Amino acid sequence: MKKPTDSLSRFLFEHLPLRGEIVRLDDVWQHVIDRHDYPPVLRDMMGELCVAAVLLAATLKLDGSMVLQVHGKGAVKLLVVECSGDLELRATAKWEGDLTQGRLQDLVGDGRFVITLDPKDGGQAYQGIVPLEGDSIADILQGYMTRSEQLETRLWLAADGTSAGGMLLQRLPEQGETDDEDAWGRATKLADTLKPEELLDLPAAELVHRLYHEEDIRMFDAQPVVFRCTCSRDSVANMLRMIGREEVDEILAEREEIEVHCEFCNERYVFDKVDADAVFVDVPAVTASKTLH
Repeated sequence: MKKPTDSLSRFLFEHLPLRGEIVRLDDVWQHVIDRHDYPPVLRDMMGELCVAAVLLAATLKLDGSMVLQVHGKGAVKLLVVECSGDLELRATAKWEGDLTQGRLQDLVGDGRFVITLDPKDGGQAYQGIVPLEGDSIADILQGYMTRSEQLETRLWLAADGTSAGGMLLQRLPEQGETDDEDAWGRATKLADTLKPEELLDLPAAELVHRLYHEEDIRMFDAQPVVFRCTCSRDSVANMLRMIGREEVDEILAEREEIEVHCEFCNERYVFDKVDADAVFVDVPAVTASKTLH
């Protein structure tokens, strides 16, 4: 059987106020972790956050991007995942020391979870601080979705060094009477039987059939998920313009070159004096100069 590739699949319970999504990340996940030597416990935590970001971005129908950030004062200092409404993903993390297995709360310490919604059209951004309640990424985000969307939401997440995957179930507002009051409880109880290897290995349609073969389910066409970093040489040039010519000249006098490193994709951009001159006179040489991999 061919292993599932990077995609999000939606499904709907016919005649019941329930919907779901399944995400698989394979190549996208490798793009994220191949750029840094993450400890396994941090890697898996970040994989779960990546999957959750895709699930939530699709659920919220974003026209822009969503950024999930875990800020910690323990061994884990920072986890950042950004996902656009078009399901373009990037992620990075920072940590200190040797990380061993442990609960999220223990690894992060006195931390906070921040969710930012940034509209594409330049509208007002929304930022919410979510309590670090629970022992997992899923616990934290379930609480957020229930409070913010006022819809009961459950997440099942898994990740390893090869793949990351997960499923979301959401209880929709009921349109009139229903004879099946136990539908939500039954659907979540069945999903609680999922094993990590099933989330990582089974195709979406097979996973849904295995759980809900007695239900009337409608599956929708899968939507691709891609790795994409928004950094560029032009964006770094714009940052240097914001710093100002005087400060840039001071840095170049001390170091001869300015090197900017993207934490997400590991790209390095180098500007020497000639490049800096081009930045401040706004000539095409800015985009033709050096980029290090």
